[in-house]
Amino acid sequence: MPAHWEVLDSDREIFRRELDSFVPDRIFDAHAHLYREADFGGSMPEWLRPGPAIAGLAEFRARMDEIHPGRRCGGLFFPYPHLSTNTAAANAFVASEARSSPDTRAQMLIRPEMDPEFIRETVRREKFSGLKCYHIYAASKPTWEAPVEEYLTEEHVRIAHEEDLSITLHMVRARAMADPANQSAIRRYCERYPRMRMILAHAARGFNPHHTVEGIGSLRGLGNVWCDTSAVTDCGAYEAIVRALGVSRLLYGADFPVTHLRSRCVAIGDSFLWLDASNTRLQASHAEISFTLVAIESLRALKVACMSLGLSDAEVEAIFWGNAASMYGVAG
Repeated sequence: MPAHWEVLDSDREIFRRELDSFVPDRIFDAHAHLYREADFGGSMPEWLRPGPAIAGLAEFRARMDEIHPGRRCGGLFFPYPHLSTNTAAANAFVASEARSSPDTRAQMLIRPEMDPEFIRETVRREKFSGLKCYHIYAASKPTWEAPVEEYLTEEHVRIAHEEDLSITLHMVRARAMADPANQSAIRRYCERYPRMRMILAHAARGFNPHHTVEGIGSLRGLGNVWCDTSAVTDCGAYEAIVRALGVSRLLYGADFPVTHLRSRCVAIGDSFLWLDASNTRLQASHAEISFTLVAIESLRALKVACMSLGLSDAEVEAIFWGNAASMYGVAG
């Protein structure tokens, strides 16, 4: 069985046949993690171990060139959030890597207990363009059901507003964008702090697209909310976002290093399940079946969404580059 992190000829063939004519020549990847094994304090996630021990900007570009070869690839980078992550060291590494290229930006990984003025000071010193929060740092258990306010505090949103920062939010709770508590928190923060720019990760956590379809309309009229496409392998959430918010509010993101997992997420009932070789027996009488990479599956879903929406080449290019480049002042 092919392993995670391997890019096979079969993966390259899918890209060549289905995606090479779709993916533009330049990309601003609005959702990518850089990391160093040393910054996990000896507790590096097992699925990362087959990959590089240090994944900086050059490694990111080389690995993504395996998937979409020949593309100019900038992006928005942040540390990999983990309970063991040394946030100070990880943030310093990512900030340094992002400063090395004019088409890259970085977000600071934050924890809810961080002093707001410490965040402001670090943002200014390291030239961060935004903040990255994550539910694992919430006090509620299980953190998968934590309200937004427990891992993204209002004081941190205020700092983002005052410093003109973006925030990438991976919301949780069982029904994601369809959850009234999530809708209320996002809308309140966006209305109260209009200079803060909110990016809802994973197509507003559209791993079950029906949740995004049901809930994304609650954010209509907000001038400071966007969604990235990262690691979503179903087209429905992308389509719902464009219909509700407009094509200018969708940002391409691949979610490196999740890109290199051999997996696919499927909606089941009112939730979703990530399938891979560890939990799925791929047996069928009609064909030999094998997984491809998450990055390939996500790009295929985005292509179907763009086709269904009837988007022009210019609008597709905006999703892959222009929308985020405009947000972060990246020159073409």
